[in-house]
Formats: sequence, C-alpha cells, structure tokens
Amino acid sequence: MTANTNQPSRRDILKWFAGVPFLPLGAMGTAAALAGCNDNNDTTVTPTVPAAKFKNATFTSMSAPNLTNAAAMATTTVASSLSISWDDGSKTDYTLAYKPFFTTGDLVADGKGGKILAGGYFDINNQPIIDKSKLGQERQFFSDCPDGSSLISFKQATGKDFTDADKKALGVTGNPVFHVVQFEYATRDQSLASMYGLLPSPIAILTLDQDPKTGHLSLVKYHNVDTSKVNGLWITCGASLSPWGTHLSSEEYEPDANNVAGTYLPVFSKNLFGDSTKGNPYHYGHLPEVTVNTDGTGSIKKHYCLGRISHELVQVMPDNRTALMGDDATNGGLFMFVADKEKDLSAGTLYVAKWKQTSGVGPGAGDISWINLGHATSDEVKGWADKYKITDLMDVKTNDPLDASYTKIRFGGKNNWVKLVAGKEREAAFLETHRYAALVGASMGFTKMEGTTVNIKDKIAYSAMSYVQSSMIDKTTDIQVQGPKAGAVYAHTLKGSQVDTKGQLINSEWVSTHMEAPTGLVGEDLATADALGNLANADKIANPDNIKFSENLRTLFIGEDSAMHVNNFLWAYNVDTKVLSRILSTPAGAESTGLHAVDAVNGWTYIMSNFQHPGDWESPLHDKVKATLDPLVRANYKDRFAAAVGYITADPMAPSIEKKTSAK
Repeated sequence: MTANTNQPSRRDILKWFAGVPFLPLGAMGTAAALAGCNDNNDTTVTPTVPAAKFKNATFTSMSAPNLTNAAAMATTTVASSLSISWDDGSKTDYTLAYKPFFTTGDLVADGKGGKILAGGYFDINNQPIIDKSKLGQERQFFSDCPDGSSLISFKQATGKDFTDADKKALGVTGNPVFHVVQFEYATRDQSLASMYGLLPSPIAILTLDQDPKTGHLSLVKYHNVDTSKVNGLWITCGASLSPWGTHLSSEEYEPDANNVAGTYLPVFSKNLFGDSTKGNPYHYGHLPEVTVNTDGTGSIKKHYCLGRISHELVQVMPDNRTALMGDDATNGGLFMFVADKEKDLSAGTLYVAKWKQTSGVGPGAGDISWINLGHATSDEVKGWADKYKITDLMDVKTNDPLDASYTKIRFGGKNNWVKLVAGKEREAAFLETHRYAALVGASMGFTKMEGTTVNIKDKIAYSAMSYVQSSMIDKTTDIQVQGPKAGAVYAHTLKGSQVDTKGQLINSEWVSTHMEAPTGLVGEDLATADALGNLANADKIANPDNIKFSENLRTLFIGEDSAMHVNNFLWAYNVDTKVLSRILSTPAGAESTGLHAVDAVNGWTYIMSNFQHPGDWESPLHDKVKATLDPLVRANYKDRFAAAVGYITADPMAPSIEKKTSAK
C-alpha cells in the first residue's frame, strides 16, 4: 500500500461535505479543498486560487435608545455594525438594519392567487376564529406575539437540490428558502379583554426568495400549517431547528390536569373545538415537530415521550439523538431526552437533573447528575393520554391530608401532597412529569429556564434562566442561590461516559455535568430605577429568553423577555473575547423573540428576530415613557394588536461568512 492510496478520494470528500450541517461551502472553497485528492475514477482537479477564509467577527454595540429619540424607542431599532476579518488581512464591514417580512394582521400572498391573514387563528376545522367582542367590528383574530422561528434551506428541508421546476412552482426567481414561524398567543381582543392562552397557536411556513447576489430575503407566500391532527397547539413559545432540518416547536405551561377548571383549557377548547369540555389536558405540554414540503406546505406531529413539561426552546445535540431541555416554569427542572435512533424523537429515554450545589453566590453553580424517568414511545404515551385522567395515575391534595402515605412536593410554587397509584409509575412519569420528577427526588427548583443552545466546538451548552427568583432563592428546594431577579445564562459542561443515579450508562456523549453562569452573562438588579425607568442595568442582559449560538461567529445571541428593561434588547456575546454587544432594541413594552442564528444559507449569514406585544405597558417600569411612546407604538403596530416577523440584514449585501466582492 502506498501513501497515496491512503488519501481520501475526491468523491469521498464531496460526500463528507454534503453531510456537514449548516456550513455550505462556496465553489472556490470546495475546489481548493479537493485539490490533491486521489480518485482514479475522476478527472484531474485543477486547483483554483482559494478564496479568503473567515477569521473572526466583531459586533460594534449600539446605545440603548432614550426619549431624545422617542421614535427609536417605539419601533425595532438597529444601530449596530458587524465587522468580518479574513485571513488575507482584509475586512468587510456591515452596517446592520432590520427588515420585516410582515407585521401580523397584514394580508399576504397565500400562493394560490389569494390572500391570508398573517398570524391569523384557525379552529379544528381550519376555519377562521372570529373576534366578536365589538359589535359591528368583527374580524379574524390575529396574534401580536410571533415567537420561535427556523430558517431552512430548500435542501435542508427536502433532502434534494431545487430545480427550475421547483422555483417556478414556488414562485421564486432566486433561491427558495423556507422560514417556519409560530405565534405564541394573542394578548387581547378588541374589547381589551385578555386572550392569553385562550386560542390555539397557529404556525406558518413562509416561502422566501433569496437574492443569490445580495442575500436579501423577500416573502413570496404564507402557508398556515394544519394542526388539527394533533389537537391544535397550546401556547407555542421558543423553537429550534433540528440538525436534520425540521422545526422543533414547543408547548409551555401545560394545563394542570388536577385543576382543569382553573386553567385556560375550557375556553381554549371552546375556541378550538366549539366545545369547552372536549380539550384533554394530557394532549398538551409536548414537543411538536414541523416538516416542510417541497411546495412550501408542511406537516406536523407531536412527540409525547419527551416529558409533559413547560417546553421552551430545546437543543438537539450533534449526535442527532440527545435533546437538552429547559422548563419554563416555577419549580421547573432540567430535562434530557436520549432518542433510540438518530433523527427520530418518537422513542427514547427521559431524564431529569439532580443539582448538587457547589456555590450559592449570585446565580450559583452546581454539579449535575441524572435520574432516569423511564423509556417510552410517543405512540404509547399518546395512548395513555387518550384514556387516562390524573386520578388513574395519582391522588393529589392541595391541603395537607395528614396522611403519611402522601408525599409533600412543590408544584408551581405551591405545596402538593401526592400518592401514586400502584403500577402507574411510567404513565405518571410521562403525563405528570413535574409531579413525578419531584416525587423521585429531582431538583425541581429552577425558575423559568427558557432557551437552550450548544457551542459544539467547546462542548458547552447554554441555558437561559429568565428570572433567578422564588423557588431558586426561597429555600423550599435543594437549589438555594441569591439571584439576581434579572436572571442569567448558565453554561453547561458536556461530557460522555456518564451514568445515571442508578449506575446505568447514559448513551450520549453530550450530557450536562455542571452548570455555572459566566460573569458576563449575569443580569444586575438596580436598587433604584434609573432615569428612564429601568429596574435592571441597561448595559447588561436582563431576563434572557431566546438564545442561539453561532459556531462560525463564535457568538452567543441572547434575546430578552424582561419586565426590568424599558426596551428589551438582542445581545451578541463573543465567547472568546467575553465582549457583550447590544445589536437590536425592540419597541418599548415588547419582548425579543424568534431568535435564530444561521451561519450560512446558500453562503449568506442570517440573524432572524421577531418581537411580541409592543406597548404592553407595566408599572412602574414604563411610567416615565408611556405617555410619550404609547401613541407612537399604536401608530406603528395596528393600535398595539400587531408585531413584526423579520431579520437583521445589511445593504447593499447581507452579511456572509464567505467573502463577497460585490452585488453585481
């Protein structure tokens, strides 16, 4: 055997490139990489002059807007910039801006020659749900709360390259790209009564036309996904893109099966089914997955075996099997699911974390071990959900029964006393996950653990703890830290060869073993509000929610859901330099949502960003600005009934991790 025969073939290298997720290479970069590859079956490759390679990225922070420019506080404002350095010593600077595809309540193209209401609500029969709260002004409900999103290339979504026929069918002239966006809730009806949790969450697929010369995206059509086969969607919040190109949605604040009447479920059920009694609490609180079709439509399924918890933005690790999951609840847990098969979340083993505190200072730190809650398939859990009531699984008391056969736990910030029905442990683990996890000794003291993301190179995951308060500081659980109320982002040390608390090997190389918040990712409460009304330091994160890591930019993006900042911000944190940069400000009273950082789609780099409920005024936070900003927000966003779906871009060319010379 000669040395030459050990070299990979050109065909081998091409196959390898094709399997690398999210990192499409330009033609010049591919040719250069192929130079010197041995392949007797291919023609000789003539190497080209390699293009300059990406070296690093630096964001220049913008100032927080204030009342000297009130208009900037009443809309999405981007006054930041991005600088890309290349290995040839050159640099490309981008002045960033925000481009919306639409504001909810707009009529947009449906791809069938007609129009559809962006963010509109539909019942189980896919008929519009009508807001009848103002006589003579009836209209279809539409959301002011767009949230989780996924930008997906045609090939990621479909597994094949697009053809001219695909472009024609989709109505695009450049590259077809899909964007999945979900709508969490509607804040109010026209009479201003709260509609939170009372409507089934819509989810849409946008077909976008990507200009191959500039990278700019434009909306071509809007498709509302039929969710009737999964009994509608319950309060969809954050989302993530799976490594295999599907949209992983969420259902948070699952209805309490022990107190259905005290939840939103009866009214939700009436709006969805036309029957207030038809909704089953066990059908909600799961992980939906959306698959996009070649024609820009899509299908949805729910995975019932990842625990019935307050699902937020989950992260599937590079093994295509391990999902690390936060739990946006009071008395929430850290959960992990390890699928039996790659790229298939329909069966696997569910785990919950045990926290061994190593520091109680500030947001604290802890070593993590894992309790095995059991193995199940989605189909069998769905079968249980269809037939069981909570009394078939456990008896729950909200007052002390003075009976030693009951175990006291914390649930939703309150005491419960629980006794399991014998032989129903597995069913309870997957349908009453919060209560069962507490019963078996999990650390159910986390508060509002929201988005999770992963830094693959460093093997670190990040979880946003929106608020460090109540069950984390009140000494009712084994998590006993100090705060701040402004929250923090925790870093997870990920390792393989870990065992669960029974000594059984966990079949994953991406297991969290330690949680600790980096200094630069901790909020700072203010003892006294500042001149604008901020209750937390405006130059630090406050109440982090959406988070996404960019491998190429080495940057953690953080979106806020803060009741402590007058304007919520989107931040960029460079994990190498530890520099935190403010890159976007949402309208006052709004939450930064829909964050999705994409290193490359057909060679272009995107930061997707939405916001929700602009002008959702809180006192005392907005007392100093409300009178000035309220009329501006109302003028911008349909009298506070609308919000935007869009992305951060630049002119004349969008940002890219491939060096572009012009937009010719």
